[in-house]
Amino acid sequence: MRIIRRRAALVAPGSDEKKARKALAGSADEVILDLEDAVTPALKADARSLVAELVREYGKTRPVSIRVNGRTTDWFADDLAACAALGDALTSLVIPKVESRADLVAADSLLGAGVPVQALIETPAGVGAIDEIVTGPRLTAVVIGYADLGAALGRARTVTPQQWLFVQDRVLHAARAAGIQAVDGPFLGIADDEPFREATRWVAGLGFDGKWVIHPAQIATVRDTFTPTADEAERARRVLTTLAEAAARGAGAALLDGQMLDEAVAVAARRTLSMSGAHDEQ
Repeated sequence: MRIIRRRAALVAPGSDEKKARKALAGSADEVILDLEDAVTPALKADARSLVAELVREYGKTRPVSIRVNGRTTDWFADDLAACAALGDALTSLVIPKVESRADLVAADSLLGAGVPVQALIETPAGVGAIDEIVTGPRLTAVVIGYADLGAALGRARTVTPQQWLFVQDRVLHAARAAGIQAVDGPFLGIADDEPFREATRWVAGLGFDGKWVIHPAQIATVRDTFTPTADEAERARRVLTTLAEAAARGAGAALLDGQMLDEAVAVAARRTLSMSGAHDEQ
């Protein structure tokens, strides 16, 4: 199963070819072509055909995923059939409003071999069932959906990022326990302004793998925030080299710049290199 970096994932409407192509030609780590919220019922079939065409065109050269309509809708089965036909050109499909492992099992039964899945957690029921959801088949990432979740909770759109900590920690802990990625959902605004940057720094500091964005202007900030600096990457390399040299000597511990090194430090170093793109050094 292909594991990709998801620092900045840009969502684009599946019914607007111009916007979709602009997104696909841009710098986002992943583009998610949306068949759900961004498409009216009258345009669902046409959007599905357009999105399939775009995945075939771009999917061999960059990560492209599709957000399908939910399990309880009339379009779910047709969306999944279209995704299954795309084979490895499709990076993954994103299932909205996942509330149980059964939602993922239902998708699994309709998909061909090898199509990975991401789960959008955007209802109180989904948050409550997150430990079960992360054990679902094909799952590579869970994503928080703030708009629907906030509406269901009655939460004001003006709350600070810190007021979402309970949900963020629940999703992050479950994802890490299952060995899958945890991705933060989009900020409810399109500007690359200080509130957006604060929210991005907050979730990066918590340990998320990346964040969805809804405007290309936000991509650079998100990529930069979720990418370790050159100094951080070099420090991680030194940590792993020092530990490897100690192991070769039969030593159970190592010291670097006055800090004792152990496996916990090594795990953090490998994550830093992974986030920096140094996959060969994980």
